[in-house]
Amino acid sequence: MKKQPRRTTNNDKQANGRLFGMIFYFLIALMFIWFAVRFAQIGLVKHVNHVNLRSRAAKIYSQKQLIRAKRGVIYDANGNALAQDTNRYTVYAVLDHKQKTTSGKPLYVTDKAKAARVLSKYLHISEDHAYQTLNPHKKVFQVEFGNDGANLSIRKMKQIKAAHVNGLHFVAMPARQYPQGEFASQLVGLATAKENKQTGQTTLTGQLGIEKVFNKHLTGENGYRTAKHDVYGYRVNQNRGGIPAKNGGDIHLTLQAHPQQMLETQLNNVEKQTKSLSMMGIVMDARTGKIIAATQRPDMYSGNPVWRNMMVQDTYEPGSTMKVLTLAAAIDSGHFNPDATYNSGEWTLGGGKITDWVQTGWGAITYRDAFYRSSNVGFAHIEQNMGSKVWHSYIHKFGLLKPVNVRGMNQESNGFTTFKGALTQANTAYGQGITVNAMQMMQAFSAVANNGKMMKPYFIKSVTEANGKVVDKGKPKEVGHPIKASTAKQVRKMMVGVVEDKHGTGQAYKIDGQHVAVKTGTAQIGTAHGYANGPTSYVYSVVGMAPVNKPRYVVYLVMRQPQKLPQPAESELATIFKPLMSYLIQRQQVGSSARQGLVKISNYQGRNATDVQNELSGKHLQPVVIGTGKHVKKQSLSADEKVMVNSRIILYTGGTVKMPSLTNWSQADVVRLGRLLGIKVKVHGSGFVSEQSIKENNTVHLGQTLTVTCKPR
Repeated sequence: MKKQPRRTTNNDKQANGRLFGMIFYFLIALMFIWFAVRFAQIGLVKHVNHVNLRSRAAKIYSQKQLIRAKRGVIYDANGNALAQDTNRYTVYAVLDHKQKTTSGKPLYVTDKAKAARVLSKYLHISEDHAYQTLNPHKKVFQVEFGNDGANLSIRKMKQIKAAHVNGLHFVAMPARQYPQGEFASQLVGLATAKENKQTGQTTLTGQLGIEKVFNKHLTGENGYRTAKHDVYGYRVNQNRGGIPAKNGGDIHLTLQAHPQQMLETQLNNVEKQTKSLSMMGIVMDARTGKIIAATQRPDMYSGNPVWRNMMVQDTYEPGSTMKVLTLAAAIDSGHFNPDATYNSGEWTLGGGKITDWVQTGWGAITYRDAFYRSSNVGFAHIEQNMGSKVWHSYIHKFGLLKPVNVRGMNQESNGFTTFKGALTQANTAYGQGITVNAMQMMQAFSAVANNGKMMKPYFIKSVTEANGKVVDKGKPKEVGHPIKASTAKQVRKMMVGVVEDKHGTGQAYKIDGQHVAVKTGTAQIGTAHGYANGPTSYVYSVVGMAPVNKPRYVVYLVMRQPQKLPQPAESELATIFKPLMSYLIQRQQVGSSARQGLVKISNYQGRNATDVQNELSGKHLQPVVIGTGKHVKKQSLSADEKVMVNSRIILYTGGTVKMPSLTNWSQADVVRLGRLLGIKVKVHGSGFVSEQSIKENNTVHLGQTLTVTCKPR
């Protein structure tokens, strides 16, 4: 008989349920006890898995904010900012309708048609293109407008903001501003924003000129601050910890506003007329080596910009301006007889032929005439009379073929000559077969202008910390004494003959009522196959020194390969040289007048224009008020400047500007007017204004071009 299975009773089920329940409650109790102990431990110790919770919480609710250091300012000698910080902006449009303020106002574009109209007005895009950008095919959070919507100025950003278009926002990026524009741009240089890929920070970094050479000093050091916020992002404390930013230091240059602006304006005019491949202009204080004006074309602002400083990085054959140094060497070494004669025209030497620029020559002439007429044959004879060893020693005494090391000008080229063979050696005496850079020539010319003392060119006036403390200062430095003072005086006397003798090649540079020491230069362009031919294959140059007895200024101009010459090259360069040197001589005379008849200019900005006009008239100056405002906003002469009586000072009051009569204005005054009004100035001729393109009482608009014709009185 089979055994029947035992049936499960209700009592058994109830017993099993009670057992399961007890186990479940027991586990819950254990878990509760474990959590309680764990929370207590965390609350007391504040560590979990080796993580400090207090520190982590502080990081969550504290924000570290970058304090960006200001990049230092670059100033000219008159205290005008040449480079300073600003911001550039990128505009973007938010399209996500979820983006609203805490009060519910939309942060997205609500009127796309209006946004497109505004953007097309201020950006270089059409209204249709802007509208299409605002209506992408797929849903996006925001849109940008490419290069057209980037790199916007503060002014343009404010114009767009003033249109009150919902949803248009801006991102600010650090940028560099150059308020004076084309003002020694290659020397001042350029700084652009660069992103550090490791930190993600964007910093202005120097790429050229002073901006690059002094990048570390100008940059400074960023700081940061921390502030605690609650979970909603609101700051819960006012105390800010962190490290303050250390702003960059400043650089002060020796470049002076008025001569620099005159040089820039005149160089522009000649470059446009002649279509020269390149030009350089330098003005130096011969006694100290201080550069007071210097520029080049092309520069960064040219149609085909160059990214180098041609004054030290480019070398060229200087041509006949080298004869100043050759003459000095011959006189100094006792190998020059001005009254001895030779046969000009051509001369066979060392297996080659040397010819004068007038190939038929002038017959038998003196060596004095060789300098006046700029005879290559004559100077080949002078070099032979000296001997190559003597001449070669003077080349080195004058500092050629080795770096000048002007502080702030890097990557200098030394120049070169083989100096082998009688023909090549003779060629160097008149500036062919040897290459130089412009600063080497300026340094060498200083010995002639400064009675034998050769001064190193410099244009860094001082280097200061952000608080104004001077940490470095530019100083005059004598770097040699290649010739005697008596030699320098004889050379300058001969240079006066280049202008005033009837046979001189520098008659175009004559300044009425003044004696100036001048030497012209014309050099052929060397190629791999010899010297190039043709009317445009030359480097034209001129060097001038004044006042002759005790020169204060050396002006050096170089024009390379003009593609067209409306008038002779000397006449073109004279339109730069004469007004500039005239201004410098006048200024020198003012400085040596024992302060008689001098008036000290004050700061008139903010004062009533009529009151200032009456005050200046009482001091025997010529005030010219332009604009319809009542108070002076700008003035053409700087505060603390000393000027001669009868000098003209322009007072700008804002509002509508009517062009004054410029008849008999000096070129310097016209340049100051253009700078004051933000208009371009073109000058034809030299002397004083006789004609003006914007007629008297016509309204003047920003960006206009004023053309004036000048004639001697």
